[in-house]
Amino acid sequence: MSNRQQLSKPNADITNYEWEVTPLSVKIVLQQLEQFLHQKQKTLERVQAENRWLREQLDLRLDRQTKVHKPQLPEVILWATIGLILTIAGTFIPAYTIALPWHWGEQGMHIETLRVSYQIGAVLLTGCIGGSSAALLSQIAYLVLGLTWLPIFDRGGGWEYILEPSFGYLLGFVLGAWICGVLAFTAKVKLNLLAGSSLVGLFIIHLTGIIYLAVLTYVPGLNSELGSLGQNIITYSLNPLGGQLTVVCGICLIAYMMRKMMLS
Repeated sequence: MSNRQQLSKPNADITNYEWEVTPLSVKIVLQQLEQFLHQKQKTLERVQAENRWLREQLDLRLDRQTKVHKPQLPEVILWATIGLILTIAGTFIPAYTIALPWHWGEQGMHIETLRVSYQIGAVLLTGCIGGSSAALLSQIAYLVLGLTWLPIFDRGGGWEYILEPSFGYLLGFVLGAWICGVLAFTAKVKLNLLAGSSLVGLFIIHLTGIIYLAVLTYVPGLNSELGSLGQNIITYSLNPLGGQLTVVCGICLIAYMMRKMMLS
């Protein structure tokens, strides 16, 4: 009887009398089953803990793969400086491309001018690679430097440049570059994302320029030699648009490759 009482009851629902009259062999089996279940419970808890850890690691990896790298302050300053330099240089470098194949019959494969510079390409490239803040800072710096003392605009510089019909497009650089940078970093880099961001930026630049042309045209005393609004829209927006779209295609490819290398 003492050996029977040494084994504890596996369940509180069992009365003392029932436990006392239970054969020792049954008690031993019950105790072994209890130990076995206890071990299995510990194993189950350990497996559940491991599964939680694995899920957390998987979630971190998936989040890392889908998370867009936002440029930090040192990167913003670096790309703003690069964007400023590229914009200044691009203002004075004419853009060229290889002639289309159906034009090769007369002169063979040759280089043709796009009748635009790389300026707008530099503006949008900064947004696609450096992000909205870098693009914004670079174009604000470009305007400030050009309006104060450096002749870095297409036709010079200085405060009087605000009466130039093309100045509205320079103002559009600020907003267009910023919007391009915002859109380019809304998701992991894709070529169609960069293309869409650049086209929206280009549209904003032209829209701002056209609005500025309208102000110069219809506000008396601003620029009496400007001529008709329609003709100026053709001159400053429609005529260079084809060449600018070709430049945009090129900078989208460059931005895509660089963003891939930067893992952003």
